Amino acid sequence: MKKLYIAGPEVFLPNAREQMNRKAALVRSYGFEPLCPGDLDIPPQKTKKALGLAISRVNEGMMNEAHGIIANLTPFRGPWADVGTVFELGYMCALGRLIAAYSNVADDHYTRLLAYYGNRITEGADGHARGPDGLSLENFGMADNLMLDGGVERRGGIVATHHAAPDELYTDLTAFEACLKHLSMRPDAGDEGLRPEELDASNDG
Repeated sequence: MKKLYIAGPEVFLPNAREQMNRKAALVRSYGFEPLCPGDLDIPPQKTKKALGLAISRVNEGMMNEAHGIIANLTPFRGPWADVGTVFELGYMCALGRLIAAYSNVADDHYTRLLAYYGNRITEGADGHARGPDGLSLENFGMADNLMLDGGVERRGGIVATHHAAPDELYTDLTAFEACLKHLSMRPDAGDEGLRPEELDASNDG
């Protein structure tokens, strides 16, 4: 049975274990084995930093064991994805694993940045939209930073988006299930995933 690492900011929810169990059950219903942060016990550590390093080490170990990842890129503590999830997505892209991601906010990255800056956007002499800080804004119609969408899609994955209710922002599983459907239909969803050297030939058109 192929293993999927389940990445996302749900680990910070008050009912994190309940939500991860819901996801795990859905993963199993599609014939995959879920690997979720928090599944493994972390031995007591002498310092907070040591505990953080231990958690990081365990999570990397699970990713090394997994054949693929579904990353929750729903904006978290700002207009962009959770940074820990972004690292995990990049890690799995580098390993050449099966990739899928989703967001429970349907607005694209640029639209969210406009809201973040209260629409206080100007056009620079170069034609680029710029925020109040003078820095240019990405505007590619993508769910998040172009390297995230690009990394996923180059590897034959999808970035599914869904407009979830505000009180279900991190619990709605509609887009998560769309990722599962996509991965379950991948003809190359074998144990080895895609090797980096296969990317251009397989997914650039």
